[in-house]
Amino acid sequence: MKIGLMADTHDRLDAVEKAVEFFNRERVEHVLHAGDLVSPFVAPKFAKLRAKLHYVWGNNEGDRGFIRAKFGELGVKPLGNFAALELDGRRIALLHGTHEDIVEALSKSGSFDVVVRGHTHRAEIREGKTLLVNPGEVCGYLSGRQTVALLDLSELHAEILGL
Repeated sequence: MKIGLMADTHDRLDAVEKAVEFFNRERVEHVLHAGDLVSPFVAPKFAKLRAKLHYVWGNNEGDRGFIRAKFGELGVKPLGNFAALELDGRRIALLHGTHEDIVEALSKSGSFDVVVRGHTHRAEIREGKTLLVNPGEVCGYLSGRQTVALLDLSELHAEILGL
């Protein structure tokens, strides 16, 4: 099963549109967003996404109630600050990653096959007993690179890709 990973969209609407188009072309079944959507007006940009969207809160979300309402119109509910998902028999931790000690503890816990995080805006894949993936930043504001990741759950392999 192929999964799309994204984080730190920060209201960069053109980049969100590119990410949605990319994930649709790749025929991913699920997209995991590791937080920092930021405001409700980004929600309609996900309407064309053909995959099931899962998102957690980041540390820069504005009006969470209104974000929840706008994504609710798309049939998507927030998963809170942390989500433990099971997809294709794999356990996945999804969080924004504001606290490095929590990210490290999850990675070392042995409870998850994959930990997906954002927050640092740095694309990173760390292989080990648990695969740690930060897809980087969709917005491209800090690094100058607009990136997402593809995760192959059957192979437990991830790849960072530019938009």
